[in-house]
Amino acid sequence: MALLHHATIVPSKRELIGAWLPGQTWAAGLPELAPIGGYRFDDPAGEVGMEGILLRSEDGAVTVHVPLTYRAAPLDGAEAHLVGTTEHSVLGTRWVYDAPADPVFEAALTEVITSGGTGAEEYFEEDGVRRTREPAVTVVGSGVAGGGGDEVSVVRVVGEPVDSEAVLTGTWAGGSGVLAALG
Repeated sequence: MALLHHATIVPSKRELIGAWLPGQTWAAGLPELAPIGGYRFDDPAGEVGMEGILLRSEDGAVTVHVPLTYRAAPLDGAEAHLVGTTEHSVLGTRWVYDAPADPVFEAALTEVITSGGTGAEEYFEEDGVRRTREPAVTVVGSGVAGGGGDEVSVVRVVGEPVDSEAVLTGTWAGGSGVLAALG
């Protein structure tokens, strides 16, 4: 279960992604994008936040998938995959990484795909009462092991061809598609 906080994040996730995206080779030529929602995974150790964010062009023709991980300390050896740092009003400084480079995300994604699992339940604690929130993006694994191994491949521009039956599929208002695969 993903505990969500009523918090201020500076810079915001949107600002971090907006500054990082133009430097990604796979993002060359993309139109202006706005967030449409996301999904989360659980870290069994409760240390790493994991979120997949979807952004879409104004005309709806392009949907981009940006999975991120949030850590309380830098991830050794992952400097090239650092999206940036934020100040979270509840959790303090967070190091934000492009999730495919994070072994915790890779393990969670592999487990969800191969087990036919789903994203984490999202909730807030308000006055001691748990209030669940429906994610804007629901995800489900295919329940199939990767045919060519368990190498994780994240689909960045939704709709790109995927040559695997071991996939994570997402559904959101106005769309659906494969978000990741094993192969």
